[in-house]
Amino acid sequence: MRLQHVLAAAQAAALLASIALPAAAQALSDPVVAAKDPEALFTSKDPKLNRNKQAALHIEKDLLESHRWSEADKWLTQKYIQHNPQAASGLPGVVKFFTQVLKQQPLPLQNPTKIEVVAVQAEGDYVTVSTVRHLKDAKGNPYTTTWFDMWRFVDGKADEHWDPASLPAGQ
Repeated sequence: MRLQHVLAAAQAAALLASIALPAAAQALSDPVVAAKDPEALFTSKDPKLNRNKQAALHIEKDLLESHRWSEADKWLTQKYIQHNPQAASGLPGVVKFFTQVLKQQPLPLQNPTKIEVVAVQAEGDYVTVSTVRHLKDAKGNPYTTTWFDMWRFVDGKADEHWDPASLPAGQ
């Protein structure tokens, strides 16, 4: 039952993220604010949750922020089920997406991370990381909203991933 709630929440967040609101409505919302000490959010007194949160931190820092995709097997399983429609499942598929499609090159590790983390939730095998997303409306005015990544972990490695990404319109 808990998994159904997690998946329903992820689907609702993706739906809300995909609805285009008029720029005026976006301008009325309060800005999304990152935590002052984001890395502190990736800890837990529960050993299993702590291991999974720490792996999520490494995915955020080592892979998504520093583009060290040659080290992806430290944090992702070979099976790695990908629910982002822009990247293939499997470790080779996700590495190819970031290195060959997005052409990301390795960067120095940031200590502490520069990723603007809002919240980190962990329950069972799942960790969800919410981050600040900076966008511009049709007139070029900046605003913030929230992005999320959710992973299911197996033995301390991410085995499945969700986010609100979609294909470009008409595809």
